[in-house]
Amino acid sequence: MTNFEKKQKIIESQRAFFRSGVTLSVGYRITALKKLYRAIERYEDRILEALNRDLGKSSMEGYMCEVGIAKSEISHMLIHICLYAEERRVPTPIANLPGKTWVRPVPYGNVLIISPWNYPFLLSIEPLVDAIAAGNTVVLKPSAYSAATTQVVKDMIEEIFPKEYVAVMTGGRFENQFLFSEKWDYIFFTGSQTVGKEVLRRAAEHLTPVTLELGGKSPCIVDETANIKAAAKRIVFAKFLNCGQTCVAPDYVLCAKSVRNEILTCMKKEVVKQFGENAFLNPSYGKIINRKHYRRLLGLIDENKIVTGGKRLDETLQIEPTILKNVTWEDAVMREEIFGPILPVLTYDSLEEVIDTVESYKRPLALYMFSRSRSNIKMITEQCRYGGGCINDCIMHLVGSNAPFGGVGESGMGAYHGKYGFDTFSHFKTIVDRKWYPTLPIRYQPYSEIGEKLARLFLL
Repeated sequence: MTNFEKKQKIIESQRAFFRSGVTLSVGYRITALKKLYRAIERYEDRILEALNRDLGKSSMEGYMCEVGIAKSEISHMLIHICLYAEERRVPTPIANLPGKTWVRPVPYGNVLIISPWNYPFLLSIEPLVDAIAAGNTVVLKPSAYSAATTQVVKDMIEEIFPKEYVAVMTGGRFENQFLFSEKWDYIFFTGSQTVGKEVLRRAAEHLTPVTLELGGKSPCIVDETANIKAAAKRIVFAKFLNCGQTCVAPDYVLCAKSVRNEILTCMKKEVVKQFGENAFLNPSYGKIINRKHYRRLLGLIDENKIVTGGKRLDETLQIEPTILKNVTWEDAVMREEIFGPILPVLTYDSLEEVIDTVESYKRPLALYMFSRSRSNIKMITEQCRYGGGCINDCIMHLVGSNAPFGGVGESGMGAYHGKYGFDTFSHFKTIVDRKWYPTLPIRYQPYSEIGEKLARLFLL
């Protein structure tokens, strides 16, 4: 049996397992989530070690940004799953009386989850938690780039779940193409816009619903009323976390001309304060995922525009936290999502110019604004279209299970986390239960003038 035939057999076994109805039991789902939580605790040291090998993440960053958030999502689901899975009564229209109407959340069935390399544990496990909670079977395909974490995830999942329930499939481009060609009941993809387009195109062949968690050039706006020191501290943290390899990292700063010099000075000081005079000597400073992305990032740095940083270590694939000034939209660094430790700073004259700039380009996954002006904040948040964001902070909107996380337009479609994740992996089935009493005769032919008048009365 070939490798692809084995994968095909796993997918077929998952379809059969779902049809057996086992996953419809909320109790079964709760047991599965508890198993996953305990497994994460057992594997924690291996997970953190793997994250360090793949991306140079410290144990603090690995727990804070991946393991801890994944466990928090499980805890949230265990508390709320019974409520989320309940069928709900809704008002019944006059035309359906006597009777009752309710909405029942049901799982889609066999789900494919494709996760990226930048947060390889969290972005594998968090959607998996939501899919399990909703009652689906799952094929999880982690990234081949984050090989160490992918192996740990595979080992952990195979220890606690049978493959007909949850299976991890590894590999690269060829395996992706195989999975894209299969018919799924739902696809959840996190990754680049380029691959996202391919996922959507292939899903359309089977009319498969999808969630796409993509990215984009997320702006960070700093107006003349902002607390510049606090803004600099929070921007530097968010931008250089995970070496800039975060889909919601500030991609560029767009500041009022009057505060440009101050924000540059403060961010330069914050880089030293947070990472040291030499970031390469900081054991908590990460690395670029692979040589391909490392070379791409080096090509985005204009040495004539460096405020701080710019140095590199070829052996460890590290680039210093780098800030650029005098950047324009014609520069290479502004033509694509950076996804690395490079922060260009641009300026604006008016908020109308900011809105025109943001709205002229692809919809960003996130937008951040630092300001004390409620009117300025209202203007930007109402008139700019983006996935989500923060006022006077960065990236923290993705933490927690009580609000949705997702993109819009080119930055993605659909959302997850908590109830929104449960809903993403559920179909909401409407059911009308009619009694055996006589129904309104006007709906049956032959139609009459009186019947039409009554219909118009009922259907106002």
